[in-house]
Amino acid sequence: MAKDKKNKPKKKRWYSYLGDAYRISKKTFSWTPWALLGAFALGIIVLLPAGFATGRWIIWSILGIILGVTFTLSVLIQLVKRASFRQIDGVPGASGAVLSNIKRGWVVEEQPVRFNVRTQDMIFRAIGRPGIVLISEGPSARVNRLINEERQAIKRVAPSAPVVVVKTGNEEDQVPLIKLERHLRKLPKQITHQEVAAVTARMKAIPTNSLPIPKGVDPYNARPDRRALRGR
Repeated sequence: MAKDKKNKPKKKRWYSYLGDAYRISKKTFSWTPWALLGAFALGIIVLLPAGFATGRWIIWSILGIILGVTFTLSVLIQLVKRASFRQIDGVPGASGAVLSNIKRGWVVEEQPVRFNVRTQDMIFRAIGRPGIVLISEGPSARVNRLINEERQAIKRVAPSAPVVVVKTGNEEDQVPLIKLERHLRKLPKQITHQEVAAVTARMKAIPTNSLPIPKGVDPYNARPDRRALRGR
């Protein structure tokens, strides 16, 4: 029993997560230290006029430090989010890693429902109030064949279900990875919660992953830091 306690990994403290967030940000943005220092300084400078006006330097200095820390953490959260997305941008399965963070109100397939072995283009499927959402990875023109194949499969089992296509990437008509979750949540609602459950049950009739994903192309090896993406 005592041996098991010794082998048990230590629980990470909150400051360890801050350190991880800083390292992730600095790896992508070399100017991270200056951005954090500037945010802290701004928090103090904002309250300087109040100190001059009241003459109560101690109180306003403490408040300035608290505000500076708040600004610094806010900047770090934004930097680590952007860094996490940039580090996985272009990795096959990256959009699936982002979708895995969407929980409430959505049913997300854990693996691509369509996959091209040669090009590594893929389609993920999420079901929510907007209907059946197909999220593609790959050049816009090239993924159309996979999208049409999945549309036809959906039409056979749920012909009346609304289908929405979201193409991820950095082309003009695509949604950048960092904006994907927000884009999905802004889609207009077209079906009820009960219909979401009914459509999800029907989708189980469609076989997925008919083509094997090659070794080394695992969407969940591309998963960004979840705490970082949620800002925690």
